[in-house]
Amino acid sequence: MRYFLTLLLCFAYLGGNAQNFEPSWEEAKEKAKTENKTLLLIFSGSDWCIPCIKLEKEVWKDNLFQSYAKKNYVLYRADFPKRKKNQLPQDLKETHAILAEQYNPEGYFPYVVVFDEKIKIKGYFGYEKKETVDYIKQIDAF
Repeated sequence: MRYFLTLLLCFAYLGGNAQNFEPSWEEAKEKAKTENKTLLLIFSGSDWCIPCIKLEKEVWKDNLFQSYAKKNYVLYRADFPKRKKNQLPQDLKETHAILAEQYNPEGYFPYVVVFDEKIKIKGYFGYEKKETVDYIKQIDAF
């Protein structure tokens, strides 16, 4: 019984700390429109880009950000992993390449494009060593 409760608490913690990234770009755009929320398009190199990994650990996984984002943002990650074991399905690779061509032609990582609920670009930012609340303020200021 004790083992079961420990396991249950671990899953609850992991579930509570789960990212709320939308599974597709189209779904992300539609959700932002219908729920009247800010859309964040996050360009990431999840297995090679050190600032991307820091942004993930320090901001996207932060409980404050996750709680606030759940109510105010729609998140979509355009990931570009390099390791073979982390490769994405071909359709996602193609979608991410198109998004990069359109919204990140310089190839910056990490790079976050902030859209309003009408999918109009409001601003951009990358990684900076600052508090989660400061990222939230920056996003909301756009």
